[in-house]
Amino acid sequence: MSQRLSKADNTLADAGERELVVGGDRPLRISAGHRLLHHDGKCSRPHGHNYEVTVRVTGELTDEGWVVDKGEITDVIDEWDHRFLLEAGDPLVEAFDSSGDGDAVVVLDHPPTAEVMAAILEQRLADRLPETVSDVAVSVRETSELCIR
Repeated sequence: MSQRLSKADNTLADAGERELVVGGDRPLRISAGHRLLHHDGKCSRPHGHNYEVTVRVTGELTDEGWVVDKGEITDVIDEWDHRFLLEAGDPLVEAFDSSGDGDAVVVLDHPPTAEVMAAILEQRLADRLPETVSDVAVSVRETSELCIR
């Protein structure tokens, strides 16, 4: 037999903050190219990675009963999937535009390192998610040896 709780017994306002983890045990995966324009090593050459992204969102439960809709998170991350991440001023930006592939480029104000990617994704998510969200943390794993939180 089911038991129904009254609204007085079960309010979302009393639930407190919760943490939603997207990509915890199975990270979100995106494939993206980049290069580090002002780097003296091999990372100055165009190359790509299969990045693994994990997002942690803390906030109050919405009227829908969740912290945020997972789709809102994956939509932001997917905007960089199969794109080339370049720093503003990189001559490759113009080359992509000239070739007709300008829509394949994401231009960043900073070098497209995993650290910068994590910081920008956090800000983009914070800007798009509801006011009930109090914290957003993104980790980006570029290789099995490098994970930025």
